[in-house]
Amino acid sequence: MSRTRIKICGLTREADVADAVEAGADALGFVLYPKSPRAVTPERAAELARRLPPFVTPVLLFVNAAPETIAHAVRLVPQALVQFHGDETPEQCAAVGRPWLRAARMAPGFDLLDFARRHPGATGLLLDTHVEAYGGSGKVFDWSLIPPSVPVPVVLSGGLNPANVTDGVLRVRPWAVDVSSGVERDKGIKDAALMRRFCQAVREADARTA
Repeated sequence: MSRTRIKICGLTREADVADAVEAGADALGFVLYPKSPRAVTPERAAELARRLPPFVTPVLLFVNAAPETIAHAVRLVPQALVQFHGDETPEQCAAVGRPWLRAARMAPGFDLLDFARRHPGATGLLLDTHVEAYGGSGKVFDWSLIPPSVPVPVVLSGGLNPANVTDGVLRVRPWAVDVSSGVERDKGIKDAALMRRFCQAVREADARTA
């Protein structure tokens, strides 16, 4: 039976970290982009990441950050996966020397296979909706834009919530799903019940594809 991994992003509070772990998240994302309403400092991300049990992975999200900023955060959270959500080149991503995800901003005409070929070192590609601003969009993109075979693991993101994630898993069959605003009461404030429902909906999809 295949199991879709679950990443919950934009954590800012200890209680939400505990609730996300209890709900069944495999990874928790901490946004280190100062312009985001869910932004935390590297020091705060480290405090929250220290609360994670074994086998739950912290993910540090950057948008066009300075190399020294990334290096500082990675030192503070040494077990973290790094996620790039800006205009970073493959060389800039690889220079961190840590496993990394690359966000792909999906829109009509975007060539995901070419994007994947240009980022061979990526642990996976996180597919989000193209918007003018950086960071997450909170909007669903047309999943038919995803080619049937992508050479690296795909993380489906963009407007997911407990009501649509089952359909997303069944249609796209991603390696993982990523959610932020879809499980919130307010920006940066997660809802424990929504996180549980989201994880349950993913498990329901997994059971249906078994």
